[in-house]
Amino acid sequence: MSLARRARPEDAAEVLRLRQLMIDSLWSAGGAGPTDWHAESLPTLTERLADGDGDFAAFVVDRPDRPGALAALVAGTVEYRIGKAGNPRGRVGQVFSVATDPDARRRGYARACMEELLAWFRARGAGHVLLNASPEAEPLYSSLGFTRDPDPSMRLLL
Repeated sequence: MSLARRARPEDAAEVLRLRQLMIDSLWSAGGAGPTDWHAESLPTLTERLADGDGDFAAFVVDRPDRPGALAALVAGTVEYRIGKAGNPRGRVGQVFSVATDPDARRRGYARACMEELLAWFRARGAGHVLLNASPEAEPLYSSLGFTRDPDPSMRLLL
């Protein structure tokens, strides 16, 4: 039995807390970023966590020492893109949040969550899975079979 479980609507605030932890570790130089967006995001996230058949899933590990708190989070979506060789159905998994509380790291929590998310992607017919990896996390993803791709991505903020 896995340490990880599918996140439920009542986990939404903790999922946001862990996502903020990830955002802060990647983008905020020397401190915590703004959290005022949490209040606006919470209702939508709660709805998405309640939709067990949708294109979004989050897997979490509970903190054994704090009931109601989470130790780790992995979240992703399945997207449709026009098919191609190697993925004729055009289903692509996208991992966009992976976070573990600093004092709960190196216990296999992120791995357990990733394994559950990868199984979820497979069950939905994803032909491949994409993610962005920090240097610290790359060994975990490599051990799960991920490889580096050249990154031609660009971004437009709307």
